[in-house]
Amino acid sequence: MCTDNGSAIPTVTIENERVRVTEWRFKMRGDNTGWHCHEYDYVVIPLFDGVLEIDLGQGERVTAQMQNGVPYFREIGVEHDVINGNDFECAFVEVELLESRNDKSA
Repeated sequence: MCTDNGSAIPTVTIENERVRVTEWRFKMRGDNTGWHCHEYDYVVIPLFDGVLEIDLGQGERVTAQMQNGVPYFREIGVEHDVINGNDFECAFVEVELLESRNDKSA
């Protein structure tokens, strides 16, 4: 993942040839991941109920509602900065799928 440094705290808990699992922790409102582009398909599992603000660039910002434990999937190539839009600490787990669909042997 290419990234500009943000204020959110990433902690990689698993990394091997197939997956990378990172907890992203946002201590306060406004903490962010930094602008980045995803080099792999990925799944996010929120660890809170609340919102994230997503800066899509060129002045476009959206709000995404999160529900504790309810995952979502995104494909390779997403570019954004993820920002804590809550008045409390929040976190999510990101699972990057490092093995592409074409890498699997039959």
